[in-house]
Amino acid sequence: MIKDGIETVTLPLDFSDFSEIIDVRSPGEFEEDHLPGALNLPVLSDPERIEVGTLYTSDQFQARRLGAAYISHNVATYLDHQLADRDRSWAPLIYCWRGGMRSRSMAVILRSIGWRARVLEGGYKAWRNFLRADLARLLSTPKLHFHVLGGLTGSGKTRLLHALQQAGAQVLDLEGLANHRGSLLGVVGEQPSQKRFESGIYQALQACDLSKPIFLEAESNRIGTVHIPSALWQRLPEGRVHEVTMPLEARAAYLLEDYQHFPLAPDHLTNLLNVLRRIRGNEQVEAWQEQIQQGDWPGFVRSILLDHYDLAYRRPGEEGSVYQPPSNLIPLPDALPNTLRDAATRLFSTMD
Repeated sequence: MIKDGIETVTLPLDFSDFSEIIDVRSPGEFEEDHLPGALNLPVLSDPERIEVGTLYTSDQFQARRLGAAYISHNVATYLDHQLADRDRSWAPLIYCWRGGMRSRSMAVILRSIGWRARVLEGGYKAWRNFLRADLARLLSTPKLHFHVLGGLTGSGKTRLLHALQQAGAQVLDLEGLANHRGSLLGVVGEQPSQKRFESGIYQALQACDLSKPIFLEAESNRIGTVHIPSALWQRLPEGRVHEVTMPLEARAAYLLEDYQHFPLAPDHLTNLLNVLRRIRGNEQVEAWQEQIQQGDWPGFVRSILLDHYDLAYRRPGEEGSVYQPPSNLIPLPDALPNTLRDAATRLFSTMD
C-alpha cells in the first residue's frame, strides 16, 4: 500500500520478505522491547527525542525543523558506517513507535537512494497489539500440553529443564527469559521489561510444535519484577506435573554451586534477608546474618532451605497451588550432569 508516497505494510507479515528490520526509535525505546532480530538505528537519540518532544509542546514548526536536522545528520552517519555495505537489492522494513515521522523520514531518504524501504503501518504499537493477540491465540490451542517440573527450591528443576532441552524436548524456560531464578534470592542481573519478557515467551512458543509436549518449571505468576502473561497463566493448571525430589544435602550443594555470587557480596545478601523479618522473625533472620558474617555458607544454605523455602512451598495439588497433584515423581540423588542427563532421557522417552 502506498501512503503519502511511502510504501507501507501491515501485520501479519512474512518477515523473510525483507532484507533487514530497522528500528529507528531511540535506544531507550529499543531496549524496552523491539521486533525480533531488529537492528537499532535511532534517527533521534534519547536526549534528542526529549528535546524535540519538549519543544513540540510550545512550537511545532521549530520542533519539526530541529527534528529534521537531527534525523538528517543521524541517517547520514548510518549511510557512511552501519549501512555502507548494503547493495542495491537491500529492502528493509522500517518502523518507529506508530509509523510516523521518524520511520517515514528515514524511508524517504533510503528510497531516494534506490532501496525498497517499506514502513510498518502503526509501528511498534501495532506490533505490540499483534503480539499480544497472537500469543493469546497460540495459548488457546486445544492440543497445547504443558509438562510442569515441580519440587522444592534447590531440587535441580532448572538444570533438569536444560537437560531435557539437550535431550531434544521442547522447553519454555521462563526463568531464563526473566533473567531471574524466581525467589527472593533469585536475582542474577538486570531483568527485561514486561514487554520484552512477553516477546521472549512469544518467540519461544512460535518455535514450538504446539501439538507436542512443552516442558517448563512451576512458577508463581510473578518472577522477580515481571509477570507471566494471563493467557499463559490460565493454561498452566492444566499441565501434567512431574515432581522433582533431592536430599537436603544435595540441594544445599547445588545451591552453593549455583549462587556463587553471594559469598562475593555478603552485605548485599544480608540486606536482602531483612525482607523476611516479617514472616520469619527477627531471631531467625539475625541467625542467618550471623552465619553469613562467619562464612558458614553450608549452614546458611541448609537453614534457608529448611526454615524458609520449604515452609513457603505449596506442593502441586495442595491448597494455595494452581497446579495439579503430581502424576510422576523424579527422585534425583544429586544435580550432577550424568544424573540429570539420565533423568531427562528417561522422562523424555515416555512422552508421546
